[in-house]
Amino acid sequence: MTHDFDMVQSLAVGTESRGGAWQFIRGFAANWAEPLGDDDGWTEADLVAAEERLGVQLPRTLRDGYLLFGRRRDLTRNHDVLLSPSELHVDDSKEALVFRHENQGAASWGILLGALGEEDPAVFIRADLADKTAERWEGWLDRLSLAFIDIVLSEFLQADDDYCDFLDVFDDQGIEALERVCTRLPSPAYPFCDAEPGIRWFLGDDVLVRDDGGTGVLARGRTEEGINRIRDLIPGDWLNDPR
Repeated sequence: MTHDFDMVQSLAVGTESRGGAWQFIRGFAANWAEPLGDDDGWTEADLVAAEERLGVQLPRTLRDGYLLFGRRRDLTRNHDVLLSPSELHVDDSKEALVFRHENQGAASWGILLGALGEEDPAVFIRADLADKTAERWEGWLDRLSLAFIDIVLSEFLQADDDYCDFLDVFDDQGIEALERVCTRLPSPAYPFCDAEPGIRWFLGDDVLVRDDGGTGVLARGRTEEGINRIRDLIPGDWLNDPR
């Protein structure tokens, strides 16, 4: 682990461009998880095989992300699932290339087929509804590189780890406490179950926090002290607090 990784500054750079996103993900993995290794990505042959099977060319950002860290399960599959190249598919309505599934099949993330030629296309999400005629691809994040940052952070938070926790009773007082004791990270908010202001990211002292639109909080400490500190600062019935 290095000690010169500035999460706020690095994420600000990471949200500006595809290259910045890869720089952020490398730095985040090295300082909060395990450094990315040469075997953490899929191979070029894996991606070419997927393109030949699908009959499409994958966007550059999708290819780069898969080559860089697509096989790192701790950053891509702790909860929701980043599909392997062999699992990539076009949805039944022939509207989008699907690359991620919600862990219980309640939603999918995809790139509209008409945007596959773009370098860093927008990402859309579609809920799995009982009424299939009501299903629609709706905007999620404007660039795939932003989506990859969010995937890495979200999956990191939801590991089977003693330093991970969840608080589902989260009122205005809790929101005020979170905003007071943590730094808002420069990552765009996006919708979550129609909750406002949407999902937001925060950084505390050795702890990463995600506010799900005021409906709950996910947190993961880099240390035991970090996760315990946020539990104390935002009181409530934390799911995994052993104290």
